[in-house]
Amino acid sequence: MIRFLYKKILKPLLFKLDAELVHDLFVSFGSFCGRTKLCRGIIKSIYGLKHPYPSITVDGITYKSPVMLAAGFDYNGRLATILDCVGFGGDEIGSVTARPCEGNEKPRLKRMIKSQSLIVYKGLKNDGVEEIINRLKKTRQPKDFIWGISIAKTNDSKSACKADGINDYCYSFKRLNEENIGDFYTINISCPNAHGGETFTTPQLLNELMEKIFTIKTKKPVYVKMPINLDFKEFNELMEVLNKYPVNGVVIGNLNKNYKEATFPEEAPPEYRGGLSGKTCQKRSTDLIRKTKETWGDRFTIIGCGGILTVEDALQKMEAGADLLQLISGMIFEGPHLMKDIAKAISHKKHLN
Repeated sequence: MIRFLYKKILKPLLFKLDAELVHDLFVSFGSFCGRTKLCRGIIKSIYGLKHPYPSITVDGITYKSPVMLAAGFDYNGRLATILDCVGFGGDEIGSVTARPCEGNEKPRLKRMIKSQSLIVYKGLKNDGVEEIINRLKKTRQPKDFIWGISIAKTNDSKSACKADGINDYCYSFKRLNEENIGDFYTINISCPNAHGGETFTTPQLLNELMEKIFTIKTKKPVYVKMPINLDFKEFNELMEVLNKYPVNGVVIGNLNKNYKEATFPEEAPPEYRGGLSGKTCQKRSTDLIRKTKETWGDRFTIIGCGGILTVEDALQKMEAGADLLQLISGMIFEGPHLMKDIAKAISHKKHLN
């Protein structure tokens, strides 16, 4: 019944509205519900995980479910007290930047409904690391729920050059560690919508960034969010750089920049800028996960992200070598029951094994 109501009634109504407006409404609603015991209880009774949990420990952190919300949805940390009620095991907040960022000009979010993808041109909109630290310090973290923080460079001209961009990353990383906010950190090197583009997706520049990042002491796992529009030779050159540093793992991966790979590319207006999420990322991310696992074995934790629209998509990512999962588009196109369905399927598969 819950699936029917979402897919046949609520989703068609929501999809008639502007995508960013719907996002903002849901963030406001979720933020309110997260502060209200009654609302949390009601939502958890419908969408929450039931025992036994498919818990997993990765890099010393135990997740009640291996399914997390990917960075880019809760970019200001306003949903950090409600997502555990809809079947998520963690929330990757952000990406956060050293300075507040208004993001790119609107329109910056558009649905490609037949392609089951979103055009994302947010441009790292967020309140800035200091405001987000203050917000999370005042927020009670739900029990057994993980907060990750994604870090990027501010999307403005001040951080466009290499040195200023590196300093931007390092400021946020340093402040989060000083305040002990977040259970893990992800360095987002591959946002395609920022001023100056994907600056740190070449081996030389990535090496310079990692060298500076790891002058800052941290006791938390550190991951790197990878681009998916590279062939594996180029991708693996970046992995070889990461192997020189105490990087725990990688998120594979970010948005797809190739509109031609959408199932129905004509849905994307030719003048529109931004990367594609959802189904358009599915094959690329899964192939890169598989090749990374084959090449590096257990050296890197792999967080599979991109095109998880069904339970089967999630299981394919795990079978390819992912240790954890992240999604956004699946929650939008399929509904908020998806996370619990994936967790149940993973728990059942583990039981059979």
